[in-house]
Amino acid sequence: MKIFHISAECYPIAKVGGLADVVGALPKYQNGLGHSSSVIMPFYDNKFTQNNSFTTVYKDQIDFNGSQISFKILKTTDDVLDFNTFFVDIPELLFKDYVYSTDDTDRFLAFQIATLNWILTLQALPEIIHCHDHHTGLIPFMLQESFRYKTLNTIPVVTTIHNAQYQGWFSYDKLHLIPEFDLNKTGLLDWDNSINPLATAIKCAWRVTTVSPSYMEELKLEANGLQDLLKHESNKCVGILNGIDTAVWNPETDHYIEENYSINTVETGKLANKLALCKTFDLDVTKPLIAFIGRLVYEKGADVFPSALEKALEDKNSSVLVLGSGNAEAEAALLQLKAKNKGYYNTFIGYDEKLSHNIYAGADFLLMPSRVEPCGLNQLYALRYGTIPVVRSIGGLKDTVVDISKKGGFGISHEQVTVEEIYQAIKRSVDLYHKTTIFKSLTKHIMTIDHSWHVSANAYINLYQSLKK
Repeated sequence: MKIFHISAECYPIAKVGGLADVVGALPKYQNGLGHSSSVIMPFYDNKFTQNNSFTTVYKDQIDFNGSQISFKILKTTDDVLDFNTFFVDIPELLFKDYVYSTDDTDRFLAFQIATLNWILTLQALPEIIHCHDHHTGLIPFMLQESFRYKTLNTIPVVTTIHNAQYQGWFSYDKLHLIPEFDLNKTGLLDWDNSINPLATAIKCAWRVTTVSPSYMEELKLEANGLQDLLKHESNKCVGILNGIDTAVWNPETDHYIEENYSINTVETGKLANKLALCKTFDLDVTKPLIAFIGRLVYEKGADVFPSALEKALEDKNSSVLVLGSGNAEAEAALLQLKAKNKGYYNTFIGYDEKLSHNIYAGADFLLMPSRVEPCGLNQLYALRYGTIPVVRSIGGLKDTVVDISKKGGFGISHEQVTVEEIYQAIKRSVDLYHKTTIFKSLTKHIMTIDHSWHVSANAYINLYQSLKK
């Protein structure tokens, strides 16, 4: 089966969030199942494009906002990834050192139009087009309704919602940018008196998926205004849990970490990595090391997170390390904790891929007090590295972490995003750490849990095949 994934992000080419990790792994695992899965994405000005060479496989122009804009379809000269990746090069719109900014409506609309114009010329058409998030949300509509693409409207289109909080809204003064269609169909674009690409994708895609079963059910109750639409379209909606790339996230082979380890050597391996982390960040290695990795935003609980840590640090019975960036107030609050918690707390404001791997390998617990978590990958990485996740029971966290109070439990969960509940979850983590036999047994057990992409990739293939019958 020939599959095209269309996305704004793809790891390791361009990453802002979990979308990149999914699009960077799913095609590889689908190819491993004997299919031909490729990615189409924008050509950004970043380290990947600067450090690789590319060949032009197609070039043309699009009519856009009264002008003829040239574009190229590029492909890496060398096979540097485990799947074919095609880049849409529109220099004046896409070749930027950022992925998202204030001009995204024009940028991603031009990207979608150029992509479909190229697909229209292919002799061997894709059998499935898989769109990811609102940046590709108008493709299902254009395939179905734009006169130019009518010959492609028998290709099944799947849309995956990675985060429904972001929908790509724009006003009707840009309606003319969409390739010509019957204006009686404008209602398919509309949601709450604006053009809403994510809502449009939900209406027009053949199937809609989310990145975990629980997130799909939660969206029918609260989806930043789209909950009624998702209820109405529920017959074509399904939640498929994300996986992780176990070749990249493997403590036995990970070149980033201080010392590699397996299930059999997890105790000594994690200790070596913990010692290195604690030395670098001046933390007490004798205490349980509790870490956070992620964006410091409201959805991740960043507004209450610093206060919960401050309360926990008063107990002086844990070491805490934070890696993240985002809201300026949250960053400032986290930095202020350093002065009076020397030896027990440190923070790195920003993002560092190597450091994130070292934290997964060296920490004892990983905090994820999220308000919204469509799937969550951090808890899956933590499990892979023998680090116990401490999570708010929501979305994919609810699907992947079972509290130790329940039969077969291996993690710690809480129900609400409050200072007290996060603090109590940290306190339970410290108590668990001192139950040495149980703690060591759990670190081994969680490394055996299979969250690879094998199961998820098969689920998507089964979904695709059901659309071709």
